Amino acid sequence: MKAAFYQGNHRFNIGEGTALAPGEGEVRLEVGFCGVCGTDIHIYHGVMDQRVKPPQIVGHEASAVVAELGMGVSNVKVGDRVAVRPLKFGAEHPIDKGYHHVSKNVKIIGVDAPGAFQNSWTVPAYTLHKLPDHLSLQHGAFIEPLAVACHDVKIGRVQAGENCLVIGGGPIGTLIAFVLKEKGARVIVSEINPTRHHMLSSLGFEVIDPVNQDLVSAVSDLTDQAMADCVFEVSGAKAAVDVMTEVVNVRGRIVMVAIHGGPKKPVDLFKFFWSEIELLGARLYQEDDYDEAISIAASGSIPFDKLITKISALDQIQGVFELIDENPAGMKYLIDCQT
Repeated sequence: MKAAFYQGNHRFNIGEGTALAPGEGEVRLEVGFCGVCGTDIHIYHGVMDQRVKPPQIVGHEASAVVAELGMGVSNVKVGDRVAVRPLKFGAEHPIDKGYHHVSKNVKIIGVDAPGAFQNSWTVPAYTLHKLPDHLSLQHGAFIEPLAVACHDVKIGRVQAGENCLVIGGGPIGTLIAFVLKEKGARVIVSEINPTRHHMLSSLGFEVIDPVNQDLVSAVSDLTDQAMADCVFEVSGAKAAVDVMTEVVNVRGRIVMVAIHGGPKKPVDLFKFFWSEIELLGARLYQEDDYDEAISIAASGSIPFDKLITKISALDQIQGVFELIDENPAGMKYLIDCQT
């Protein structure tokens, strides 16, 4: 069988993988499609080599078909079409408070353990969520990032009729915008890339270009000075951190979705005191977020085909990562792991 091994130094090699027979509580999958995530790009750039330990098979935004069951598995059967919630829970720690998805010892399958960029993938059975029959495996590969968006919106406690601003209209920001729309919120997106700006506008969202518009004034105009009840920072940019406290209203919420690594960025703490603002972290997802993501995907309300930039075969994966570096305006690149 084929597998794509990240070798380090911006390089994937296609090699012979191993179809692992499932042990007790495990399932072997035939991987359908796997999306390329921002985390995969960070891995490709070499910034996670100590954690990933190349050569490693990565990839975690996967849809698949159940091929083989290990002992004791009853939640799925051979032939089921599934999405994978790629979290491996370690020993509980007192700091966790029962929140397993952000526990001290949680591992991400596809980062800390072999992932989905291969024909056959063996994973714990509890990670699997059945897909409706009418949802394609291509669209099923969106369930993982859509579950991220569902979790972010849940953390933000968004209610129908609220004004919400999404800073960053990439794949996750766009999916957050769609989930907010499902909740009945007023959705505004801030996006600097002209191609993505046009796409988001064509999808029916109100979009602000913060390069050529003053974001604070634009949000004020669109909301009749009420500003945003909830802001989602998805860009990871310093400029977003600088402005996020200026666009939220009294007792508004700011949900930190992006990973702000590297040098620390100053935050206007006085604004939090003055307007009783909440800053909320949001990471990964819980089981109910997957259930909600599958329900939304099955409803047909998200035009996934318009969000797919390119579908490529597994043995073309090197070129896909090179293309992403060349085309930052792209949305979702899918790897067909069976072609």
